[in-house]
Amino acid sequence: MKSFLSEFKKFALRGNAIDLAIGVVIGAAFTAITNSLVTNIITPPLSLLTRGINFADLEFAIPTTDAAIQYGLFIQAVIAFIITAFALFLLVKLINHLTALARKEQEAGNTPPSEKSAELMVLEEIRDALKMP
Repeated sequence: MKSFLSEFKKFALRGNAIDLAIGVVIGAAFTAITNSLVTNIITPPLSLLTRGINFADLEFAIPTTDAAIQYGLFIQAVIAFIITAFALFLLVKLINHLTALARKEQEAGNTPPSEKSAELMVLEEIRDALKMP
């Protein structure tokens, strides 16, 4: 049991697991923001374009029951998904761009101006002396 707990501790404290947990929490918060954006900001103007149709009220009542298929909420969820996917696309694109810039700066900084070693300077002097007639 002790080895199991130590193995779990090693897994839980490893960078990837913590990064994943942070990503899940941020994703949940981002989902709440996106849902609010779709419900409160994007859907009302869309209802103006659709002559006042409120997507949340769109439903198909099932006869002889009190149940209804609320396809308007599904439309809102699809819009929220598209916005989330587009925002994540832009975020990944930005991160890739910044990573490429950082890599170029690092590569440019890793090649210091070459200084000639003492041996190279002596060899160049010998070469130059041999060239003289």
